[in-house]
Amino acid sequence: METDRTSHGYAAGAHPHDEERRQQVIALVDDDRNILTSVSIALQSEGYATRVYSDGTTALKALIETPADLGVFDIKMPRMDGLELLRHLREETDFPVIFLTSKDDEQDELAGLELGADDYIAKPFSQRLLLARIRAILRRGASSAGDGETDNESGSERLLVRSRLTMDPARHHVSWDGKPVGLTVTEFLMLEALATRPGVIKNRNQLMDAAYQDDVFVDDRTVDSHIKRMRRKFRAVDPDFTAIETLYGAGYSFSNE
Repeated sequence: METDRTSHGYAAGAHPHDEERRQQVIALVDDDRNILTSVSIALQSEGYATRVYSDGTTALKALIETPADLGVFDIKMPRMDGLELLRHLREETDFPVIFLTSKDDEQDELAGLELGADDYIAKPFSQRLLLARIRAILRRGASSAGDGETDNESGSERLLVRSRLTMDPARHHVSWDGKPVGLTVTEFLMLEALATRPGVIKNRNQLMDAAYQDDVFVDDRTVDSHIKRMRRKFRAVDPDFTAIETLYGAGYSFSNE
């Protein structure tokens, strides 16, 4: 039986001073009820409202009628999987989505990102990592909405500029030669680690630590996949992009051309 449950209560651990976060609704779509329950409780304890669905078909109808602020979708589900759900939703709405994937679903991850997913997290996952990704993506969206405003915290002095690359950590914005490049939160954090010290080799463990700030196992192939996707995105705006260099057997570095 599918469930559409919204909770607007604020459990212990909520942030009563953070009115904006209380307004934010996270949609969870997964056929594993244990995940739905545990993640929903964790989100509510952080002050978010949750809506939970155990299959994509029910979620699609509800989320088209009433979009959430962010969705967390499992990819592998009966009736309608997460990829098909996102494909249909993108015809009607553009709220950010994080995919939950199995460890070996690299092709699904790529397909999801190409459909417009904002990030993905492999199962089994850390709830702390998921919460951190949700906060980062919602913060990025809130900052984008207020781009016309200027403050001391996110002004130009906080930009990371390396030759043709410009990164705005406060807003998770990236541009190359003035052209925007859409990166996931994970990709952004890895690129930031590389660009902060151009020419310095970062091995895969260091990039994992930068992007996955938690005790989470991430294998080497996952890092390589993120780097591959980043290069593809930069080459979409500059076919001659070569700033992310591979040093075989050692890691990656950023070339400040």
